[in-house]
Amino acid sequence: MQTFPNLDAFTAHAGQELGTTDWITISQEQIQLFADATGDHQWIHLEPERAVRESPYKTTIAHGFLTLSLAPRLLADLYRVESVKMGINYGANKIRFTNAVPSESRVRMKAWLHHVEQTNANENSKGVRVIIECVFEVEGQSKPACVAELIMLLFE
Repeated sequence: MQTFPNLDAFTAHAGQELGTTDWITISQEQIQLFADATGDHQWIHLEPERAVRESPYKTTIAHGFLTLSLAPRLLADLYRVESVKMGINYGANKIRFTNAVPSESRVRMKAWLHHVEQTNANENSKGVRVIIECVFEVEGQSKPACVAELIMLLFE
């Protein structure tokens, strides 16, 4: 975990790696809960017996957006800016789902602080727009599951 005292120190880190998280397991139960939350009940995610028979992966796989949705949790394991009072998900410049995440496999994320720029500065708060490149890896596979350039707003 990298800790930055304020946004100026975080901004000075631009262009550098934030780190690599520990591995976490993506369970079939998580996949089911995500399907229920989003209404995406495609069989490739939820029917293990059918997946063994019909899927090229021979098992169920996590939704791509489930993998991506782990970013806030995993980023919180990598860095903290002590002075930040609020962070907002602002979107993404690009997202690619480049490989499947089989049920019960383990994933981790590597992240780089790509770019930081000032935004919404006023007498009451200071803010920055942050672009972080995230690469989600699947244990035992050379090709990442997801590559995303995420944008966040941070305010102190």
